[in-house]
Amino acid sequence: MKAKGSILVVDDEEIVRDSLARWLEEDGYQVDTAPDGQAALAKLAAQAYAILLVDLKMPGIDGLQVLAQARTLQPDAAIIIMTAYATVDTAVQAMKQGAYDYLVKPFEPEELSLMVGKLTNTQALRRENVLLRKALKRQCEFKDLVSKSPKMEAVFELARTAAKSNSTVLILGGSGTGKELLARAIHAESLRREGPFVGVSCAALTESLLESELFGHEKGAFTGAVGSARGKFEIAAGGTLFLDEIGDISPKLQLDLLRVLDAREFRRVGGSQVIKTDARIIAATNRDLKKLVDSGSFREDLYYRLNVIPVTLPPLRERKEDIPLLAEHFLAQFRTEMRKPLESLSGEALEMLMAYDWPGNVRELRNVLERGAVLARGPILTPLGLELGPPTLPPGAPTDTPDSLREVERRHIEVTLKQHNWNITRAAKALGIDRVTLYNKIKRYQIREDE
Repeated sequence: MKAKGSILVVDDEEIVRDSLARWLEEDGYQVDTAPDGQAALAKLAAQAYAILLVDLKMPGIDGLQVLAQARTLQPDAAIIIMTAYATVDTAVQAMKQGAYDYLVKPFEPEELSLMVGKLTNTQALRRENVLLRKALKRQCEFKDLVSKSPKMEAVFELARTAAKSNSTVLILGGSGTGKELLARAIHAESLRREGPFVGVSCAALTESLLESELFGHEKGAFTGAVGSARGKFEIAAGGTLFLDEIGDISPKLQLDLLRVLDAREFRRVGGSQVIKTDARIIAATNRDLKKLVDSGSFREDLYYRLNVIPVTLPPLRERKEDIPLLAEHFLAQFRTEMRKPLESLSGEALEMLMAYDWPGNVRELRNVLERGAVLARGPILTPLGLELGPPTLPPGAPTDTPDSLREVERRHIEVTLKQHNWNITRAAKALGIDRVTLYNKIKRYQIREDE
């Protein structure tokens, strides 16, 4: 059997060393032993280890000293401290100095196997994240958009082709799929990249305000117009004008916009001078424009004028293979912005994200991870810091189903504890977590045995 990873066991008691080595070898690990701190440091200088299992109290160089020097010799190695009940406070101090966790002697083989197994999985996830970071620099990027989904790769290819032209682009997709990011990427890849990128949300303004925003106005054109002002079509000259939520504009503005697209000229509100524009138009909407055309609420001629190069962004639920890549991308941003040592998601957290349908798409994923990053107390984001929306219920599901993943997790922990008669070790093993994590969850959810 191929060894899972290399472990160094450091303890001055021979029977303890031999027992631990035998347990871990049965679990498939490559194990070395050292009888004291001096021998341990010599081995650390000569060979790399994934995990160090170090006794706290040893003659000569004790566990804390081994921990301190190991952080320098092998900073990527994870260290588990072994301690007796009388020195638990010192073990907590060791964790503050960089230890991964601690075990209180005497402990069962199952407890050791569970902790080491979880740590091994975490280290594998970190290695995977290193590969993901390298992947971000290859074929998975289009400016600020990242993906390895075949659907998104097709979008990137079409967008790169569209960027080489001056044709109007219509970006379709649900809220939060990244329509503005794609518009900015197209601009950045185009020959107009040195010109301005000007964005307007057509749904955020009334008809009169949007008209003035787009075309500008002359002094006295309306109450409060104390001077003339340029519109976005003028400001975007030589660059790109991004019209977001184009499906929400009024019939009058639809006609005005059609004239600009046809003639490439317009007049300011209250003005008579004809102004030329060469701004490249990229429009976007989360609405079905074809249905709006069929219902008569959107001009058919404007639809065809906008729909020169249509690009559709798929929802996140249709490209879930992108979730690990996007999560790493956002965590890299948060590491810089928050100046926190955010490394990765735990396996449980990633599974939770993969199981969710993301009605808010990539924007919702980013918000969830940002909140988790703010609340994170360590380098690994766990499910406890990730708040998702209510799960999608199947048809006919009972209405008293818990409406949050937090409540689902609390009830699941309660049931598991009852099934194992509140034996923490067995319940933690059944849940796939260690005892410390289970104790923290019991405290967090205020679960009591009498319930």
